[in-house]
Amino acid sequence: MIGAYVRVSSDGQSDRTQRAAIKRAAAARGDDVRLWFAETASGTRGARPELERVREAARRGELRRLYVFAVDRLTRRGVPEMFRIVEELRRFGCVVISLSDPLDFDGPAGELTLAVFAWCAKQEARRLGERISAARQRVEAAGGAWGRPRRMTPEQAKKAAVLKSKGKSVRYISAALKIPRATVGDALRSPSEKPPLTNGSATAKKPGLKKADPRPSE
Repeated sequence: MIGAYVRVSSDGQSDRTQRAAIKRAAAARGDDVRLWFAETASGTRGARPELERVREAARRGELRRLYVFAVDRLTRRGVPEMFRIVEELRRFGCVVISLSDPLDFDGPAGELTLAVFAWCAKQEARRLGERISAARQRVEAAGGAWGRPRRMTPEQAKKAAVLKSKGKSVRYISAALKIPRATVGDALRSPSEKPPLTNGSATAKKPGLKKADPRPSE
């Protein structure tokens, strides 16, 4: 079965241009598009149920080719996700045909195109890691705290401290205050117990854990 996926980002847009272009391109290849998957959704966030229907149809072996006006219709979340979607469809025997991009995912050229996609995905992930690392160093150098802000108010922190003084466990306090255990544990941990920040790839030891003493010889 031949299918097509069309997507617009807002209700004020129309997919007629995409449909007309796909019909012409498919007819030129001798294809008759029988399955149309159309939705109005952002390509960077939110659910895309029609795209999920495309993937399900491919898994069932019901799609041989999928036409798109451009590969960014599948996703605009970057090369890694685009590669993942195209590779998944291709793995189930469905070739993606993009009208607006000089990309051929079919035949021997398809292997080369996917290899380039994979390399780009890896480079994008590496650059993202470098940007995150640089941002963390900048924040911490300015005296700020990296990561999500604590989700405990001063009043909650005080209640947690009182419960701890009564011998209550972190699990109990977490359930009583309806706050994740990790957040409670971090708030109750004294500064001396917190792991030091390390440079490079070294990983700080988890607090509260120590190597077990060897068993005494009998």
